[in-house]
Amino acid sequence: MTDPNSEHDGASDAGVPAAAAPIDPGDGWFAGLPAEDVDDSTQPTHARIVDGTADEPREWPRLAVASGFAADEEDYYDRLHAATTGATRASVRERERADDRQLIHAVRARDDCERVANELSERAAEWSGSLFDDVDPGIEGARAVAGREPSGELERRAIALSERVVGLADERDALATTIDRLAPAVAPNLTEMAGPELAARLIALAGGLESLAKKPSGTVQVLGAEDALFAHLSGHAPSPKHGIIYTHEFVRGTPPEERGSAARALAGKLTLAARVDHYSGERRESIHADLRARMATIRARSGSDGSDEGGSTGDDEGNEAENGTNGGDTDE
Repeated sequence: MTDPNSEHDGASDAGVPAAAAPIDPGDGWFAGLPAEDVDDSTQPTHARIVDGTADEPREWPRLAVASGFAADEEDYYDRLHAATTGATRASVRERERADDRQLIHAVRARDDCERVANELSERAAEWSGSLFDDVDPGIEGARAVAGREPSGELERRAIALSERVVGLADERDALATTIDRLAPAVAPNLTEMAGPELAARLIALAGGLESLAKKPSGTVQVLGAEDALFAHLSGHAPSPKHGIIYTHEFVRGTPPEERGSAARALAGKLTLAARVDHYSGERRESIHADLRARMATIRARSGSDGSDEGGSTGDDEGNEAENGTNGGDTDE
């Protein structure tokens, strides 16, 4: 039986257009969503904005109006703006609450506390020294002043300043304890290899564990030496051999003539450790054993001409790191 609505190509005998077929919003981000509160990231809006895809471009404003989601095109774009803004806020909150971001906040706060405490301790010592006898400099001197009983307004203010110094120093120590506890949970291999503080600083300098894991070992090697690197690129200084990883015993405790090789070997394994932590989170003993063996070889040849087999391997590894390749990958 023939459908009467199809006999005249959608037009009636009286010349009045037939009713339009219902509009299917298809894979539009707004499909099935209420028109109210689309900026609420707890609704499916967030996932659709962040993860949604479409097979091909479509006239989304017209579809949104036809489906009843928006009153007109302007209203559609207002709602789209609200939805994307809400999704962005939710993504930022999620990123900031990640464990590696909290580790970054902790290490930067510790540095701020230490810097301010040291600066204020100098002022407190100078002021207290003009009011009391036998005032020692530094934070310990501030602790001694903070335990005094004031006998006037000026002494009260000087003692209060010393108390602030002590409070900042105590907070610095508490943050260091937090870093020691948090770092192994965020990056177990990196923390075991570098120690909690250096691991946290590397993550902070890179901007996150994922960012650190994606950097070549040559970049990890000079993290923290940006000023020296820029001076080298400007032609005013030699290329830096290491950055903050100099504080690691494997670099600092190696004779100067082999320190560059030690820094390259350590940077390669730190890069591998960061990648394992980011992509799997499982402890991998092999990278730690490989690093210990490599450092034993480097230190054993200090005082020799470096022409043994281990020295050749170290030079190749260093060239890969300096050229920005993943020397750590080939070294595993």
